[in-house]
Amino acid sequence: MLFLLNSWLSSFSNYGLCIATAATLHYFLLASFTWMGLEAVHMYFALVKVFNIYVPSYILKFCAAGWGIPLVIVSLVLAIDKDAYGSAEPIETAGMLKSTDQFCWLQNDVFFYVTVVAFVLLILLCNVSVFVVVLIQIRHMRTNKRSTSSPNSLQDMRAVASLTVLLGLTWSMGFFSFGPGKVAMMYLFSIFNTLQGFFVFLFHCVMKENVRKQWKIHLCCGRFRLSDYSDWSHSVTMGGKNNHLVNSDSVASDETSTNRKVSDSSTGSAPNHHQRA
Repeated sequence: MLFLLNSWLSSFSNYGLCIATAATLHYFLLASFTWMGLEAVHMYFALVKVFNIYVPSYILKFCAAGWGIPLVIVSLVLAIDKDAYGSAEPIETAGMLKSTDQFCWLQNDVFFYVTVVAFVLLILLCNVSVFVVVLIQIRHMRTNKRSTSSPNSLQDMRAVASLTVLLGLTWSMGFFSFGPGKVAMMYLFSIFNTLQGFFVFLFHCVMKENVRKQWKIHLCCGRFRLSDYSDWSHSVTMGGKNNHLVNSDSVASDETSTNRKVSDSSTGSAPNHHQRA
């Protein structure tokens, strides 16, 4: 929302307002990428390094990192040179934040390359690494099941697509927006990244049977409501009580032979639960 309102806010030509807008936009951009990186860490714990993992105050530490690291970076920029933020027509760099209007943003190239481009590139490189490791793990899980059922290419494609969206890998298109394919890459960059939240909702909510059933229990009414005492809800309650279990099939398929479950972050502990179905 701040990104969409930026040009309008910069039109007031208010020095303090522009600095506040630019710094806040900088913070939320960094926070978005920090949480994408933390999602990769969580996925690594859940699917790869499953055994003997316990981190006290797991979700609290994730929140401290997710919101704290961007705050430290923005605070350092303001402390070193608050005039690094300002209003001008930004230069197109790595396909990020280009506008034809006045725009409150980082005007200092050094700060921009260090605190935005380098930071985003580091997160994306880490996420690509986790992406490859998780795909290999999923492949191994599928291999163990190969003798009982045939491979499902559609399930594999869905897993790859959901991972790509969740880890924010589509943002890497911004670094390839040059040369003859510049316009096409910019269109793809804009389409995929503006719809990233929608795709996360689609892959990890709408297409998940357990999430849809929770909707029917807690959100629906009348004949669409699923009773708390139904067989499905009873089995979930008996299996977990106070622990909400998150299936690893959020990144793999619903039918993998190895069903690894991790305790929800609301319990305050790291993933440390493993079951075989």
